[in-house]
Parts: sequence; C-alpha cells; structure tokens
Amino acid sequence: MKNHLLLIFLFFCSFSLKATDKTIPLKSIKVLVYTKNGKGYVHDNIASAVACIQKMGQEQGFKVDTSSNPAVFTTPNLKQYTMLIFTSTNNDVFATDEQRVAFRDYMEAGGGFVGIHSVTGTERNWTWFKQMVGCTFLIHPPFQKFTVKVIAPNSPLVRGIPKVWQHEDECYFGKEWYPGITVVMANDLTTLNAAAADIKDKAVGSFSNIYPSVWYQHFDGGNIWITALGHAKESYSDPIFTTLILNGIKFYQPRF
Repeated sequence: MKNHLLLIFLFFCSFSLKATDKTIPLKSIKVLVYTKNGKGYVHDNIASAVACIQKMGQEQGFKVDTSSNPAVFTTPNLKQYTMLIFTSTNNDVFATDEQRVAFRDYMEAGGGFVGIHSVTGTERNWTWFKQMVGCTFLIHPPFQKFTVKVIAPNSPLVRGIPKVWQHEDECYFGKEWYPGITVVMANDLTTLNAAAADIKDKAVGSFSNIYPSVWYQHFDGGNIWITALGHAKESYSDPIFTTLILNGIKFYQPRF
C-alpha cells in the first residue's frame, strides 16, 4: 500500500513539474522592445540594448519589434506579442491611462515582461506598476566594479552565469520593495568602494550587505523578470550579461 501511495505521489509531482514548465520554443515567440523615456535622464545604452536583443532574435530565431511610441499600447496590438521587454525605460512612459489599462490587461492575461536597468525608475507614481516590477528606484553610487553573487544556483535563470561575478555597473538601490519577488542574484555591498559608504548606509534598508540585482515573480497573472544591472553600453556585448538576459527571455515567457 505504501509503495502504491509513493508511486501516485511521484506521478503527481512529475505532472506538476511539467505543468508549470514555462519554456516554449523561442522560434515561436515575438517580442516588443520598448524604450520610451519620460522627462529626465535618458541612458545612452538603449541603442546597444536594442541591437543586443535584435541579435539574440536573429541567433535564436524569435521575432523582435522595437518602439518608443506609447501608442503601441492597445489591446489589439499587444495580442501579437509573447513578451514585452522594457530596457532602460525611465519615468512616465505611457501617454494616457488607456495605454496603462491595455498594458495591465496584457499582463493580467498572462503576459511576459523583461525589465532591464532603469525599468525600476519607470512609472514612479503608479503603484501597480511598481509592485509588478518589484520596487522603485531610490539612488545609486557612482559607476564602479563590484561583486555580483548567484544566490539561487539551481535556478535556470542563472544558467551559464558565474557564481561570483566581478562586474562594472551601477549598484541600484530601491524602495517600496514588493514581498512577492524571488531574488536569484545579488550585489555584494562589501565590495563597493569607500566613496559609496554613505549612500549604502542610507539606502540599504534591511538588506544588510547583500542587495537584490536580479529577480522574478508571478504577479497578477503575468511572468516578470527584472535586472537592475545594465548601465554601460558595453554590458550588451558582454557574454555573461547577454546570457543573463537570454535566460530571462527563455524561462519567463507567458502562460497563454
């Protein structure tokens, strides 16, 4: 009897693992790379990020559209996309509340979302968007080399990524952290230079010396992958960083 129960348990575990596998063939997907920035700072990495994702599409066989026009956010238009990728968007990136509703409806229908770098500074007055992303931008010390650590080594999201990675970037600090996120990589704040000490002490909150830099969550029906890394143009030709982005695209496609 015990053996029968064990076999039944293992069968359902196997079924559950298959049912929750979110990978689909990359050649069947189409993504929209969105680069709109509102008033304020605009990163010079955007063209490099777009070129990087377009190259991924060519190599992996998926289709890539790009836009900085918020008019693309209508329900009929978004239906063609498997995933939305916001790369270094910043501040208000929608022109109307109707566009925000179309975006939210897309996500709640099972949409996929990849957010890179200053996506955490996007739509700072929209609580739902900030919760979806996982936090909102607070501050960062000057660009510098520091250590990024894998803290979820068994996750497919860090496949091909060194467990300890020396990386030059901006160490983003956030606020209004949403408790639903799962962190897979984190910045080692002990490796920041001395000039960053004051900012770290003011901004670290309850995270101590390890601070989130890559995370994911399932939020209101959507699948979300975020990295706060990616300030430098050069990152988008770095094999480690591009592998990280591709992992996010591969494993957090939506559940349509």
